[in-house]
Amino acid sequence: MTLSAWFALWLRERDVTFHLAELLWVFGAGALLAWPPALFLARFAAIGRGVETRFAAYLFFLSLGTIGMTALLFALDYREFYAQWHAPIGTTTWLFQFAFTTLIAFYQFLVMGLRLYLPIGGVILLAVCLWLASDHRAQRR
Repeated sequence: MTLSAWFALWLRERDVTFHLAELLWVFGAGALLAWPPALFLARFAAIGRGVETRFAAYLFFLSLGTIGMTALLFALDYREFYAQWHAPIGTTTWLFQFAFTTLIAFYQFLVMGLRLYLPIGGVILLAVCLWLASDHRAQRR
């Protein structure tokens, strides 16, 4: 997913941004952290199913997990920046600021960050899902 993000930025001629390393780290770490739980959930959902159902389970859980984990990392970074202007921790105002800052970060990631997966990430995701769905030995473990 890091390669996909870099390639998407390169295509848009934005690969010389000051925050390129941080952006690539967020996308790579999001995919890496999402892999184990998404794979577990997909295998659990696909137990004893046909190839088409296994493919759908892998596609659903790997895409949702990767997007969700990357959005979470983006939201944590976003929250860290805006926390300096928030109310003291534990107050009602802080709770609202925390909730809405996190929701806005998720929304911004879905609007601006999701497109960085599309040139290469979608193809890689489909290939990995096909490979995992056709591997019968992994289903027996």
